[in-house]
Amino acid sequence: MKIKEWKLAAWGLIMLVAVCSASVQAQQAQSPQVHAFSIQQAIDYAKQNNVQVKNALLDIKIQEQTNREFTGAAYPQIHGTIGTSYNPNVATQVIPNFIGPAAYQVLVNEGVKDGNGNPIKMPSDFGFIAAQFGTKFSATAGVSLSQILFDGQVFVGLQARRTLIQFQEKGAELTEETIRANVYKIYYQLVVSKTQIELLDANIELLNKLQHDTRIMHENGFAEKLDLDKLSVQLANLQTEKESALNQIQNGYLGLKVLMGMPVKDSLVLTDSLTDEKIKNGILLLNDFDYSQRKDYQYAELGIKLKEYDIRRYRLSKLPTLNLNGYYNKSAQRNKFDFLGDGSWFNISAVSLQLNIPIFTGFSANARIAKAKLSLQQSLNQREALKINIDNEVETARNNFNTAVATLDYQKKNMQLAETVFQQTKKKFEIGTGSNTEITQAQTDMKAAQTNYINALYNAIIARIDYIKATGRL
Repeated sequence: MKIKEWKLAAWGLIMLVAVCSASVQAQQAQSPQVHAFSIQQAIDYAKQNNVQVKNALLDIKIQEQTNREFTGAAYPQIHGTIGTSYNPNVATQVIPNFIGPAAYQVLVNEGVKDGNGNPIKMPSDFGFIAAQFGTKFSATAGVSLSQILFDGQVFVGLQARRTLIQFQEKGAELTEETIRANVYKIYYQLVVSKTQIELLDANIELLNKLQHDTRIMHENGFAEKLDLDKLSVQLANLQTEKESALNQIQNGYLGLKVLMGMPVKDSLVLTDSLTDEKIKNGILLLNDFDYSQRKDYQYAELGIKLKEYDIRRYRLSKLPTLNLNGYYNKSAQRNKFDFLGDGSWFNISAVSLQLNIPIFTGFSANARIAKAKLSLQQSLNQREALKINIDNEVETARNNFNTAVATLDYQKKNMQLAETVFQQTKKKFEIGTGSNTEITQAQTDMKAAQTNYINALYNAIIARIDYIKATGRL
């Protein structure tokens, strides 16, 4: 008994350890992760995890299976069949009496006489016989084959398979491009927000230092209590602005995670930095532009090609189709359900070649061709409209980028100048040659210049991404 109890205790301990280990592993699997991503790593992550991108890639696989389904129609179709039937009441057929004439003919030929001694004569009407043809049970088993030898629509469908795959692939690339552009924008906006927080922290530090110095001057009778109160108000405003900016940044990180398909509980750290040189770098290389560089234009071209296949398919529907069919069956009839025992199975087989020649289809084929041509013309019109829109996007994006870069340079110099003015005004105030009004105005101007610079940075990076996307290089 002790040995048995010891074994039970050991097994209980093993099961407890196993359960605890599984629980720890599950907690580790569900625990938030930390991701430190460059912009390229963020894009790669979004490409693998964004729902829209994943579904677009699944559309390609769906099209591949659709192509296989269509290709299967061109292969031989082989089917096996087996079946049985039970006839409780075998069908009865009424047929002319073919037995009576033969019997009477024998009697007439032999000179047989009836009971009155007269020779038997052939009656004029022998009536009908009710007969049942068939058995209670029957069974058949066999195999059939059909093969399309010529069908113009099937052949055109086979030719269009690759274009259909390319059409879905280009749609996936369009989706990826849209997600990539949004990741670029949000990522770099969050990077710029670091500069915004750094400037706010620097301003808070400056005002804290100024407030400290002003308090000492007030204690020594060189500043008024009003000057301290004004600085307190400015500090409170800056703290409030910082809290609001931090909240917007936090929401921005949540939005970027959702866009990338990342669990919102995970931590995301952005490792790339942004400078004025990065914004301007490589833009001059985008001047050599061609429509074919745009994925939406490539998508439109493939759509036109598919419409041309439709026209060809409907035209070939007017041609004859040729099919080969054949079957080989075995059948048996029984009055009892005993098909595996003794008894005969009879062979039935046939091979047929069928040529279907469309002579008159009520002009439906012509209507389909005309409709396909009109649809093609619509696609051609949309392509021309797309060219105009692309030209507009490229020129607008180029103008916006040039303006954004010029504004960025101007606002950066203006911010540096405002910071210099503030420092000089602060020194004048500290030595008693400047007023509190001057330093308050200088601080307000510096803060406005910094805000303008941050906005210019935001606008410049957005304008850069829009320009790269417009030229099909994103």
